Amino acid sequence: MTREPYLIGYARVSKGDDQSNAAQRRALDAAGCKRVFEETASGGRWDRPKLLEMIGQLRDGDVVVVWKLDRLSRSLKDMLHIMERIELAGAGFRSLTEAIDTTTAAGRMMMQMVGSFAEFERAMIRERTSAGLAQARAEGRIGGRRPKLGDKQRREIAESVTSGRKSGAEMARLYGVSEPTVSRIVAAHRQQFSQQQREQA
Repeated sequence: MTREPYLIGYARVSKGDDQSNAAQRRALDAAGCKRVFEETASGGRWDRPKLLEMIGQLRDGDVVVVWKLDRLSRSLKDMLHIMERIELAGAGFRSLTEAIDTTTAAGRMMMQMVGSFAEFERAMIRERTSAGLAQARAEGRIGGRRPKLGDKQRREIAESVTSGRKSGAEMARLYGVSEPTVSRIVAAHRQQFSQQQREQA
């Protein structure tokens, strides 16, 4: 039997704002949210304590609700990253003001359109980055290296791909790494799992 969606609200105001989360809280309560995570933090960062706490507690079938999209993030790139983390947990997303609901076909289509524009933006950035690196090499300079993934991120990538929840390409895009990097992470995970199985036999 399918359980009723558990609605979880997220409310945010920026640091230094005179306003409070009260209006957002009332709207989220009226929408039926059983729990609301409130935060005072800049919308320019996605790694906010309460936001990460909320994402970490999501279960399959939950629905994250915000009063307005920019409460989730002011950055399109970060917003899509957060949305993918929510989707990875098996949860849905709903914005009250913009009437976006990813638990419906129309809502999913709208987010796919937003994602397409973001992918175009990323492609343009990659082109500019490649051109910049080529220019740097021509001038004898070397571009910076991408920071390494942490153990938790590597485990999440491996488990998502091996379970079939996400493809290698999707996880590469989500974490900003190449597909060969994802393949190496998954291969190492499988090798480690096989070794553990042999040791337990």
